[in-house]
Amino acid sequence: MMRPTMDVKSKATEPVRAPQRIRPVPAVSRAVAILRLLGKTKEPMNVKSIAQALDLVPSTCLHILRVLVAEKLLSFDSASKRYRLGTGMLVLARSVMETNSFAQVVQPTLDQISDQWGVTAIGVEVVDIRQMVVTALSRSSLPFRLHVDVGSRFPGLISATGRLVAAFGAASQEELEKNFSSLRWQKPISMTAWRKEVETARRNGYSMDNGRYIAGITLIAVPVLDGNQHITHTLVAASIMNQLPDARIKTLIQELKEHASRISGLLYAQD
Repeated sequence: MMRPTMDVKSKATEPVRAPQRIRPVPAVSRAVAILRLLGKTKEPMNVKSIAQALDLVPSTCLHILRVLVAEKLLSFDSASKRYRLGTGMLVLARSVMETNSFAQVVQPTLDQISDQWGVTAIGVEVVDIRQMVVTALSRSSLPFRLHVDVGSRFPGLISATGRLVAAFGAASQEELEKNFSSLRWQKPISMTAWRKEVETARRNGYSMDNGRYIAGITLIAVPVLDGNQHITHTLVAASIMNQLPDARIKTLIQELKEHASRISGLLYAQD
């Protein structure tokens, strides 16, 4: 696909921008930490357990909880004295999905891939090397279900998408090595072997994980790149290992690449 040309300024004439300074706002940081904790634990918690988990002063924690309840982001059970995520979170999540251009653009493509190939087709947003988020999903009609839903979060360097994040992202080797050491695979891989697979993914424009991250599951990912050729999203096809013969896999990969290129053009035509 032809990409629009861009005017590139000389580095000598580009103004040097100082990094933006973010002033800490403790109350906001604590509120976000509470929401993340309750989203991660899945079970309601009382003030004491929340305060202990986040090392907060109980009275401060209580004040923040009351505000979050008033804003409908949390709900409070007066009988058990416990808090859980509230319906206001659903409203926010729905708003995100309705305004997420990638999710809107990619969903018909995922439906087509899933129906045609009998795979679970996934649209992933790359947040950074620490995190990726599933923003769109289409399941096949076959008796195969991958435990993933819209909103699921995964480490940014894990599995097939992770190799593409390393290959087409801007992270330094030091950052990659630091974050790679925290990854958990069902079939562990050494940093040296992983680096070779990253280079292969860079050359080939796709990555495949055959049961290394999830035993018995093949994950094929292709990158969606912006105008600077940096990764922003991936298209992923998930299937049971050996479900597709090699010849069919090659065809699927080529189709995924074509879809990714088209979606990149739609999203970043003005870059």
